[in-house]
Amino acid sequence: MISRTVSAALALAAVLLLSAVVNHSAQAQTFGLLYSFTNETDGGYPYSTLVQDAAGNLYGTTYYGGAYTYGTAFELSTGPETVLHSFGNGMGDGSSPFAGLVRDSSGNLYGTTYSGGASGYGTVFMLDTTGKETILHSFAGGADGNSPIYGSLVRDGSGNLYGTTKLGGASGVGTVFKVTKTGKETVLYSFTNGPDGGYPFGGLVRDSSGNLYGTTYSGGASSVGTVFKVTKTGTETVLYNFAGGADGEYPYAGLVRDTSGNLYGTTSEGGHSNVGTVFKVTPTGHETVLYSFAGGKDGANPFAGLVRDTKGNLYGTTEAGGASGVGTVFKLTATGKETVLHTFTAGKTDGANPFGGLVRDAAGNLYGTTFVGGAFGHGAVYEITP
Repeated sequence: MISRTVSAALALAAVLLLSAVVNHSAQAQTFGLLYSFTNETDGGYPYSTLVQDAAGNLYGTTYYGGAYTYGTAFELSTGPETVLHSFGNGMGDGSSPFAGLVRDSSGNLYGTTYSGGASGYGTVFMLDTTGKETILHSFAGGADGNSPIYGSLVRDGSGNLYGTTKLGGASGVGTVFKVTKTGKETVLYSFTNGPDGGYPFGGLVRDSSGNLYGTTYSGGASSVGTVFKVTKTGTETVLYNFAGGADGEYPYAGLVRDTSGNLYGTTSEGGHSNVGTVFKVTPTGHETVLYSFAGGKDGANPFAGLVRDTKGNLYGTTEAGGASGVGTVFKLTATGKETVLHTFTAGKTDGANPFGGLVRDAAGNLYGTTFVGGAFGHGAVYEITP
């Protein structure tokens, strides 16, 4: 799957180099390369969005590399990179983590692996502060779910974890699940890939009442994806059906929610140039396209979700497009004005093809990962300072 995705993305990027569009360039932005992966014991090919602690340390996962070649969970601080766990050590361990991590107040980290576990269909795991792993749940591949992929988990105040699986469930096309801190899994909703949606690739966002919101890559009225809500009792409501044209199609990522209940996200395709959008959906289900990517210097194909600041500005990444066709970091104002904060450069060490999103600190610094590129070509961690 990875090889096909990357090959298609790189082919598209080459085509997009032929396009010339007007875009806004950022002023006074500083780009810094924090770490380049070697795809050896330190890991390689990070797909995930990072999480940051109060001290500024960054935590994430790599899809490949590590001691057993099935990926890592890592920490990056002011010193060198630390591998907290190498996946693939034995049948019970998870393998191939796409998604990022979530952290509790004690410093424990929680995440998912796409495969591995007792049945080979993925896991939900916990890493304590010493790097000791506990498998909270191994997916059996049937009704309980199969293959959690891009979305990081969300955690409530009682320590329960919520996420999605791309496959499995009653109809085999994905689930929304809950795992308690003792490891009991409950499927809150099984998709049918009909009007309710199917194949949820991204993660969830949770409101104060316990309702969960996310996207499906497929299904809905036009079979090109939905924005949905699932209550804590498991009732699903489709808030918006993508039509597959100017309004966007095929959302990979999860959502971000503001204090008024509006939801913001990206579609990987659709929009005026069919290379993706940034959208807003109100609590009543009204969608507004905030920005349609043109596929040139402004970026193309946003696979990751967004991060929002207190002024309502949105920040994200595109996997393709930009001046070299290998991706961008962008800012979008509440009125829809896009600024490219950084364009990744093909063949250079700054990284390329950022599938993961961004994390933003209180000072406005942005941190992210690129799937390839960096000094050794196997991905990188970067920082953009205002």
